[in-house]
Amino acid sequence: MQAVLDEVNRVLREQIAGVRVVRAFVREPQETARFARANADLTAVATSAGRLQALIFPIVVLVLNVSSVAVLWFGGARVDAGQMQVGALTAFLAYLLQILMSVMMATFMAMMVPRAAVCAERIGEVLDTTTSVAPPERPVVPPQRAGLLVFDRAGFRYPGAAAPVLREISFTARPGTTTAVVGSTGAGKTTLLSLVPRLVDATAGAVTVDGVDVRDLDAHELVGRIGYVPQRPYLFTGTVASNLRHGRADATDAELWAALEVAQAADFVRAMPGGLDAAVAQGGTNVSGGQRQRLAIARAVVRRPEVYLFDDSFSALDVATDARLRAALAPVTAAATVVIVAQRIATIRSADAIVVLDEGTVVGVGTHDALLA
Repeated sequence: MQAVLDEVNRVLREQIAGVRVVRAFVREPQETARFARANADLTAVATSAGRLQALIFPIVVLVLNVSSVAVLWFGGARVDAGQMQVGALTAFLAYLLQILMSVMMATFMAMMVPRAAVCAERIGEVLDTTTSVAPPERPVVPPQRAGLLVFDRAGFRYPGAAAPVLREISFTARPGTTTAVVGSTGAGKTTLLSLVPRLVDATAGAVTVDGVDVRDLDAHELVGRIGYVPQRPYLFTGTVASNLRHGRADATDAELWAALEVAQAADFVRAMPGGLDAAVAQGGTNVSGGQRQRLAIARAVVRRPEVYLFDDSFSALDVATDARLRAALAPVTAAATVVIVAQRIATIRSADAIVVLDEGTVVGVGTHDALLA
């Protein structure tokens, strides 16, 4: 029953999450039929289990009552014949009822334990899963916080994959410079950035921050140096302020507004009811894609890290907003290391170095003019 219930939940979750796609392609009848099939399986199993439970309870109650009547019938005859005292009969009946009530509870447990065991097995699978990003046994703290980022022949292969996603990636991103990463879809740009904050670990070579392999850095020390804006920014249920303080919990309201000004998000936040205290829905679904990206950028700016990682974080912005945002970012990130993944050439043409990826390998490194030539 738990297995088919899980299937119903999976189908329903997919349909709710993808309701716009379902409506856009007029797939309501097909999705209704798919849910009906999953629900019919649940109905059949639940009905079978319900019949069994409905049969067990009357049987147990019947045994309980028949046993009580039998004790009184045969015990009454013995009392009438003087072979047993009334107190002994009463005590025997009380003991019998205690035993039969325990049997009744055992039948209820027999119905509950299998479901609990299935749930526990699913939970155990999650708890027994070992993390692919293991914490270092002896964490290292670099002596300086400069933000020097080095990829030294780094490579990455997904478990079971036929070929690596990244191979022999080598370049250096220095403090005070902007390094852009470009390439076709599937070239490994997002995976490359994921190696820095250890969302995944390099399977070959190394990635170092301030001269220390990220796999040897203390986790809090590593993420404290990095401001990461993912390709699909996610906002949590709460307020604008609570989401920005994910970057730095002790940030003041003035610092939050300053970060919003840099991210070109201050105007629309002021227009929201409550300003910094405006409500944000789960996933940021009550703001547009461009607003969500700008809030995610502001969240990274609040931290004021040594390394900024922007994973195609300007794709939902118009050209004018993109230009204003990059101009406002320049003084904030002047002493930091900035790595930008972008598709729009205007976003990265002024970068100090552009790394071109093709099928997981570096095929060119240089300025825009040099690469163009």
